[in-house]
Parts: sequence; structure tokens; C-alpha cells
Amino acid sequence: MAKDVRKQIERLREVIRQHDYCYYVLNQPKISDRQYDKLFAELKKLEAANPQLITPDSPTQRVSERPLEGFATVRHAVPMLSMDNTYNSDELRAFDERVKKQLGSQDYDYVIELKIDGLAISLRYEEGILTTAATRGNGEVGDDVTANVRTIRAVPLVLMDSGKIPAVLEVRGEVYMPTSSFVELNRLRAEAGEPPFANPRNAAAGSLKLLDARITAARNLSFFAYATGQVSEPLAANHYESLQRFKKLGLPVNPNIKKARDINEAIEICDSFSEKRSSLDYQIDGMVIKINRFDQRDILGATGRAPRWCISYKFAAEQAETVVESIDVQVGKSGILTPVANLTPVLLAGTTVKRASLHNFDELKRLGVGQGDTVVIEKAGEIIPQVIEVKSKATATVPVFKIPKTCPICGSAAVKDEEGVYIRCINRDCPGQLKERLKYFAGRGQMDIEHLGPALIDQLIENGLVENFADLYKLNEVQLAGLERMAEKSAANVIKAIEESKTRPLWRLIAALGIRHIGGQSAQILAEHFGSLGALMKAGEEELAEIDQIGPTMAKSIYEYFHDPENQSVIEKLLDAGVRPEQPKIQRSKKLAGKTIVVTGTLENFSRQQAEQAIRQAGGKSSSSVSKKTDFVLAGENPGSKLDKARKLGVEVIDEKQFMTMIQ
Repeated sequence: MAKDVRKQIERLREVIRQHDYCYYVLNQPKISDRQYDKLFAELKKLEAANPQLITPDSPTQRVSERPLEGFATVRHAVPMLSMDNTYNSDELRAFDERVKKQLGSQDYDYVIELKIDGLAISLRYEEGILTTAATRGNGEVGDDVTANVRTIRAVPLVLMDSGKIPAVLEVRGEVYMPTSSFVELNRLRAEAGEPPFANPRNAAAGSLKLLDARITAARNLSFFAYATGQVSEPLAANHYESLQRFKKLGLPVNPNIKKARDINEAIEICDSFSEKRSSLDYQIDGMVIKINRFDQRDILGATGRAPRWCISYKFAAEQAETVVESIDVQVGKSGILTPVANLTPVLLAGTTVKRASLHNFDELKRLGVGQGDTVVIEKAGEIIPQVIEVKSKATATVPVFKIPKTCPICGSAAVKDEEGVYIRCINRDCPGQLKERLKYFAGRGQMDIEHLGPALIDQLIENGLVENFADLYKLNEVQLAGLERMAEKSAANVIKAIEESKTRPLWRLIAALGIRHIGGQSAQILAEHFGSLGALMKAGEEELAEIDQIGPTMAKSIYEYFHDPENQSVIEKLLDAGVRPEQPKIQRSKKLAGKTIVVTGTLENFSRQQAEQAIRQAGGKSSSSVSKKTDFVLAGENPGSKLDKARKLGVEVIDEKQFMTMIQ
């Protein structure tokens, strides 16, 4: 039987690797995401039941459950040099002349690649297995980010090829964040009241330097291979053939790589992608032109910092000039005042831009933007329109926009954050904040109340029908039907949608409350940990800070929110109105039902969060501290002081194997 299970696990691993290959290397997925997830879940279930068969190269082992304390350093076997830049065709032709002169021949060709705007990485494979991933660093020494890179599904943990795989193969490439993922990440950060990333490159770089690989895994990074470092035996005689070999090994290579007979053809290819780049789902800031043959690269050599056999051709950022017609101040759901420039409409990177963020008042002051000024705008990361400079002032006497001392909506005092850049309206009853809070509460990622759009919310506030979240659940069809553009059927649809939202999952309600720093992902962690809104509201700040991925800043925000009398009153009204978030289904275990369990140390098959969730699903209660009321302490590796306290108090200590039998 054990032999059959081993074969089944090995078969599933191979099938999943083949589907990863089809998706990331061939760009030809053979199954749907749902079918893939089903295969993955089946493998995970088999491995959980047979932990002795889990291997580090299994597709299920990409995400480390242990946060790092810091990054070790790695010395590159072959230095990761930077590249010289060019900015026009004349400079490219000058580069070509230098190549021709040094080679003493015109018998050479080029490979043209897209310059992905991400983070350079070096992957080291030994006997076909990924052992180390390191950032470029200073070119000689980089950071060991293996745990985070393993979470990237485009990076194979094991190489595949019917031919011989080199004993040592260092693959150089670019880790990047797809544009679609970047947009979604910034949306989630905005929900959580966190500042957005400026561009996908910053987002990718920041994600790779996180100490908790589980957060990196949620960032949906990807990877393209483009070169080799140390290799125990050559893959091919030239670069283009080497890239083709990469594909056979299961390494993703950008599909837009081209060969060019000469520099004129290379320039044509570069120019063509300058126009195509807006259609790609990743950011590029130029092209890379490389000599194809390795023996000719050896002749050309390198300077102290860059190879002489390649050059970067940088695209000019797409910019446009326009006039600032006015500057508005927007009020966010947490009271943040944000300056926004209203522009004379202008076409930029394929879209008509009418507004551009000025981010905050420190940035506005630095730029010196005023009404009537002619400004230069560009899209940050090809996405977010922003003002980058004032081209000319309207007149010498037009003043720079003044930092508001009061809220533009309610007139209350506006105060700057301590040690921060944001200015906030301090009036909690500000209609501007209320509007944004209600829009957020009803949004798809939160309570998902259909038909309750911005225009209707405006009317509800203006007519005094809604002053907080709970008031939504007091509305009736007669009240709504009396509003502008609201017929009886429309009113009925809104009331039905509000009624349906009463039983949304717990995490959605937590997210919808708009607690500072808490978005959808954090809300799910809290819902899984506490299991009920009441338990969360009673939690102490210290207990909250101990939860994985929460930490002290978020814990303080959560604690303060639920201990604010006004917030408590609104939540009480929500519950009185019949809002009953769905509770997780509990499959009670006879051995754990009603028992209090403390988890300590590192477990093999569970993160702490997963173990605590399993305890709750079995009808038990998870606690963070050991006391006389504790029934069991589940101890893994390096349990620490909690184990000592349990022994001192005579609390029964169980290991992971015992725990797994108890929750079944």
C-alpha cells in the first residue's frame, strides 16, 4: 500500500511540473486553474497523510512557514555585472562600431531581448535541484532570497530535460511583477490604508526582501531566464541556442527574443517594441542587445563594471504636457486629504488623462504646482498618471497651492500625522469620510452589496438617511423609492442586496469596517484565528500582535478600533439589525471539543495559524498563553518557555503526531 501511495505522489508531482512547464515556458496551459488547484490539493492531502514522503522539491513545498530573521549573503561564483546604457540609434551604431573594431570582423550577429523592469536574480541548480537564489547586490555579493524565490511558480524547483543536466548551472534572470498583479496589490494596499507602490519594479523588489515568504507567495511574482553564470559544462555554443536549451530544462524564457543580422535590424526591432510595450502585461524600460557567439564575447571582454559585448537601449518615458486647470483635495475613508490635479485632457500611453495624483502636500510643495501651470505628466509604471515637473508657471504672481488647515468637506481641523506625510481631517462625522467608508463597506471585496453605488450613497447621506454602516440595514423600499432616479423595482433590488449581505463570511465584515492597516488578507487571518467577531473584539493588543502576519502596528490599530465606544456602538447596531457573519463550520472532535490548547514551537505539517485553525474546527479553543486552565500544550521544535511553564503547572504536553490523531 505504501508503495502505491509513493507512486501516486510521484505521479502527481510530475503531472503538476508538466503543467507548470506548459503554462510558464510554452505559454500553452493544458488545464484550467481550477483543475490545477484540484491536482495540487490532492497532492497536498496525500503528503499530509504521509509526511515521511514529503521532499523539499515537491510543488507543495514552495512556501516556507517560518519567517526569516534576516538575509544571509551569497558571493556570486561569476560576478553579476551591470550594463552600459544608450538612448538613441546613433549611440547603438557607435557601440556596433566598437564591436566591429575589436573583433576585426563583420561576421557576428545579435540577440535582442526585452529589458524587463524587475529585479536581477541568480538561481543556482546543483544536480538539477534549486539550491540557492540570490539578488545581484553589488555584483559580487547579494542577499540569499531562496525562501522567497521558491514561492514563484515560474521558477522550477527541479530542472527537466531528457538530455544531460549540468552538475552545476547558475541561471541569471529577472523577477518581475505582472502589471495586472501590481494593480491588484495597490488596490489591496489602498483598502488597508497603506501607501501604494510607485511601480511594479519597486513592488517586486520589496516582495523579494520580505522576511515572511507567505506574504511573498501572495504577491504573484514571475520570472524570465536570460543568461548563465557558473556552468559546469556549456549548454550551447551561442546565446540564442542556450536560451532554447533553457526552455527544455523547464526555465521560462521571454517569447519576444529576436535574432538580428546587423545593427540596423537590431534598431528596427528596438523601435518596434517601443510602440508595442503598452500591450504587454509587464513593464519594460528598454531593450538589451547582445553579441550571440560566446567565443566572440570572450574576445570583447568587459570593463570593470560592464561587459563590452552587450548594451542597454533605454526607452524614453512616455510624457505629455498639459495645463493644471484646478487642484482638488479628496477626502479618504480614514480622513487622509490628497491633492489631485485636474488637467486639460491629454493623450498619454494610449489613454486620455484628465486627472493626476499629487500624492501628498509635501510632494505638491516640492513640485511647486499651481493653477494654470503647464506641467509634464507621465504614468508611474505605465499605470498611474502623475505630475513630474512644472514646465512653466502661469504667471509669476500665481501662488503655489496652499496646504489646507481645514477639511474641504466639513471645515474641521486638518492635522498632519506624527512622523508622517499625510494630513487628516479629524472629524469622524465628516460627510466626505462617511461617503468613502460606505463605498468601501459596500464594495465587492467587503460586504459586496450590489446596486449600492456612489451616486445612491451620496443621496442617502444628503437626505440624512444614513450616518453609519448600521443605518444601511434600517432602510426600506419606501425611503429609497422617494430618491432621485430610484423606481420601486430598483429600490427593491437594493433592499434585497442589503439583506443578503447580512450573512457574508466573517472576514468580509472585518475588512468592511475599514480598520486602519487592515485589508482583505489581514481580515481573513483574523477571522480564521478568532472564529467570531465577539472573540476578536475582546482580544488584547499583546495577543493580537502575536498572530502571524499581524504584528504590533496592526494590533494597536485593531485594539483601538474595537475599544472605541463609538465603533462599539455601531457594531452593536449592526448585530441588532440582524447582521450575522457566517461562522466556520466546526467538525467537533471528541478529544478536543471544549478544550483549550496552546501551540508552541515549529511544527512540520502546520504553520501556527493552520494548527490553531484546526483546533477551532475540531471544537477546541486556541490560546496564546499557558495557564492552569490550559488542557494541552502542542509542542513542536524549539518550544521555548511555554513548554517549561506547562511542565511546571502539570499541563499535558502532546506532540504533532498525537495532535493529528486527535483532530480526526
